[in-house]
Amino acid sequence: MIRKFFHRLRRLFTADSIPEIIWGYTDARGKNLPQVRISNTTFIGNKEKLQLGNHVFIGHYNMIDASNGLTIEEGCQVTNYVSILTHSSHISIRLYGRAYIDQQDHAGYYKGSVVIGKYSFIGPHTVIMPGSIIGKGCIVSAFSYVNGVFPDFSIIAGNPAVVTGDTRTLDQQYLDQHPHLKEFYNQWSQ
Repeated sequence: MIRKFFHRLRRLFTADSIPEIIWGYTDARGKNLPQVRISNTTFIGNKEKLQLGNHVFIGHYNMIDASNGLTIEEGCQVTNYVSILTHSSHISIRLYGRAYIDQQDHAGYYKGSVVIGKYSFIGPHTVIMPGSIIGKGCIVSAFSYVNGVFPDFSIIAGNPAVVTGDTRTLDQQYLDQHPHLKEFYNQWSQ
């Protein structure tokens, strides 16, 4: 009995530090997305400017900034330790120094919406910069620095990230081995 009590007490005080995936999400407009899975360790800033599709997975320890608009379309997977940014002061902070905090409309301050297309995969430790657009069906390799516009079905890798291949080539070998999957694949990829 005492053992159970202390076990429950310990869980109470450590529950926030235990990463877990939470099923279901209701967006700022009240739309229920029952198949979305988001870790309790992911931070989402400005949720009211986040457009999320259903069947999205967002893993552990991510920093997601939607302050200038962020769209993550249906079926995307954002793994762990990913930063998605819609603003950055990495230049303006140096230009203004101590005066930065007292100024507005900073020179060198980047902002722009980010779009991640349907059924794309964002690998761990990736940084996606403001204004970036990742097409549908893309794979972004781990540790990539994504800045720019990338077409549908791109394999994206590097720092800075570049297109290194086409996911349709990768997918075709699996579709040839499992022809019954073509119907599912074609529902979103056309």
